[in-house]
Amino acid sequence: MKLIKKILLFLVGIIFLLLVILGILTLAINVYMINYSKEYIVTEEELEEKTFDCIVVLGASVKSNGTPSSMLEDRLNEAIVLYNMGVSSRLLMSGDHTTDDYDEVNTMKNYAISKNIPSENIYLDHSGYNTYDSMYRLKNTFEINKTVVVTQDYHLYRAIYLAREMGIEAYGVASNPREYQDQFKRDIREILARVKDFFKVKFYPEATVSGDEVSVFRSGNETNEK
Repeated sequence: MKLIKKILLFLVGIIFLLLVILGILTLAINVYMINYSKEYIVTEEELEEKTFDCIVVLGASVKSNGTPSSMLEDRLNEAIVLYNMGVSSRLLMSGDHTTDDYDEVNTMKNYAISKNIPSENIYLDHSGYNTYDSMYRLKNTFEINKTVVVTQDYHLYRAIYLAREMGIEAYGVASNPREYQDQFKRDIREILARVKDFFKVKFYPEATVSGDEVSVFRSGNETNEK
C-alpha cells in the first residue's frame, strides 16, 4: 500500500508540474502576442492619409432573421467609417458560409450596401471559417499585402499577429463601443486560441479551403458566389 501511495503521489506531482508549466507557457504566449500586436493597433486618426489594399471585416454570428449580431454590426460600422475616410476603396468580408442556411458574408455585404457602399466594392471570402483561415486566404487567395483588420480588441491581437507572421503588412482598428453578452467566455477561449495559433502559424498549413486566386482589383461582384 505504501508503494502504491508513493506512486500516486509521484504521478500527482508530475501532473501538477505539467499544469504549472502549461500555465506559464500559456501566459507567456499571450503576453508576447499582445505586446507584439498592440503596436499595430491604431486609431482612425492614425490612418488618415494612408491607403491600404482593403479593409477586412472578420465575421461573427448572425441572427436568425439574417441581420448582424451586435458584435458584427459594430465591426461593420467601424469598417464603413474607415471606408468613407478613404482608407481603402474595398471592403473584404471574411466569414463562415458553411451552408445556405448560415451565411455571415452575405449578411455583412447586405448591411454594407444598406449603408450606401457599392456592391462592386465589397468582396466576399465565403471560407473564412476561423481567424487563421481568414488571414491565410487574405494572403494566398486574395493576394492582399497591406490591410486594415477590423474586429473587437480582444480578437485583434491574434488576427494582427497571424497576418504579420504570414507576411501581410496589417494594422488593426478595434470596434468595441459597447459591452457584449458572454464576453468573459470569449476572453477565455481567446487565451487558448492564441496559444493554438501561435504554434499553428509556425507550420503554416493551408486553410481549410484554399481555393483559386481572386483579385481584389476587379469587381467585388465576382466573389458573390462560392
